[in-house]
Amino acid sequence: MRKVLRRFRSLPIRARLSLLVAAAVAFGVATVSVTCWFIVQGKLYEQVDKDLQRGMRAPNPAIVSALNYCTATPDTAVPPFRNNYVQVVKEDGTACVLDNSVGKVKVTQSDKTAIKSGDLDKSYFRDGTDEDGNAVRVMLQPLATAADGRPGPNVGLMIAVSLKSTQSTLNDLALVLLLVSGIGVVGAGAVGLWVARAGLRPVDELTEAVEHVARTEDLTIRIPVDEESDDEIARLSRSFNSMTASLATSREVQQQLIADAGHELRTPLTSLRTNIELLTRSEEIGRPIPPADRKALLTSVTAQMTELAALIGDLQTLSRSDAGHPADRVEVVALQDTVEAALRRARLRGPELTITADLEPWYVRAEPSALERAIVNILDNAVKFSPGGGTIDVRLKDGELTVRDHGPGIPTDELPHVFDRFWRSPDARALPGSGLGLSIVARTVQQSGGEVSLRPADGGGTIAIVRLPGAPTAPPGMP
Repeated sequence: MRKVLRRFRSLPIRARLSLLVAAAVAFGVATVSVTCWFIVQGKLYEQVDKDLQRGMRAPNPAIVSALNYCTATPDTAVPPFRNNYVQVVKEDGTACVLDNSVGKVKVTQSDKTAIKSGDLDKSYFRDGTDEDGNAVRVMLQPLATAADGRPGPNVGLMIAVSLKSTQSTLNDLALVLLLVSGIGVVGAGAVGLWVARAGLRPVDELTEAVEHVARTEDLTIRIPVDEESDDEIARLSRSFNSMTASLATSREVQQQLIADAGHELRTPLTSLRTNIELLTRSEEIGRPIPPADRKALLTSVTAQMTELAALIGDLQTLSRSDAGHPADRVEVVALQDTVEAALRRARLRGPELTITADLEPWYVRAEPSALERAIVNILDNAVKFSPGGGTIDVRLKDGELTVRDHGPGIPTDELPHVFDRFWRSPDARALPGSGLGLSIVARTVQQSGGEVSLRPADGGGTIAIVRLPGAPTAPPGMP
């Protein structure tokens, strides 16, 4: 049995569906056919029994003559019983077969018991055979031997009819039902195969698409989907199309990140190589560089190495952000405390600036270090673009953090690009930075379920707005 099940599971799904449909139809057809055959058999036997009962009741003189023929005056002429088996059976099993009987029916022990009981009101039906082995339907009626109905020796009048025509009809019916069932099962198998092929055609297309992607890594392939359909296959196809589109977008972003990172790394590396080659050449040719120029070169190398380290750090942060926040690093964070820590760092970087803060309690779910880095980046931008002696206003209320500076502001046409990776305003390209700070902010805030935006401030400057979902009170159990 296990081998059969294993063999069945190894078949293609359309073959399994076809076999299951054919088996279900075969079971249904077989059940209906067998039920129909037994119903017809019962009706035919019921009709035979009624005919026997009519033959027993109608010719009363014939019954009396039959009894007298076997028990009293054998020379009495008995009217015919219309091609039936007619015999009188005594309680000891001996039978008197009438001359006009078709033949002799075999007497059974149950016949003797019925005659011996002497129940004159009970007819007894059974299937039997004649002396030649032919099937017959038997009716036995215990009767009194006296013509006037007085009790006499226990005898029974047995009338039987051949079942040849009835069995022939049942055999013909069985053959017809068998043929119809066979045609039905074969037809059901064919229809099941057609339905399986038609129903699984989208699955075949999906399989071909997946194999094509695995073979060629071509993520532009899409499966045609009926937009009005909402069945499982259509939903699966839409999910596959969405998945390939997301993968294609992710690959494009990855390739763009690699290209942009290579471009951004090229500048500091080129400058580093030039400065180091100058220092090396001066040592090789024995012509020392003037101390002031040498100090400037070393200062430049140090600055470029710092810039390079900052760029690599930003790339690592962004790559971790792209990978998402692992569940074990996400926790409930007091946003006001995170902002306070970021403000302390911002005040160290802009000691000449006035930074005001109005912070109300707000608790969010996020990765603490990533969230602090994002807020530090926002404050760093405000410090970088604020004029000397300027003011930066920081406010946290109802989960909305606003950072307003009084710098030159951002042109309206540049606002859509401020969160793009490596994008820097033409007016700020001379300032230090990698162009990844706001990209890190946007990704961190989005992964925490919030949103971030920049807009020009009234009276000049820029307002950065960060909205994070949370609550003004700490959850139970939080210190």
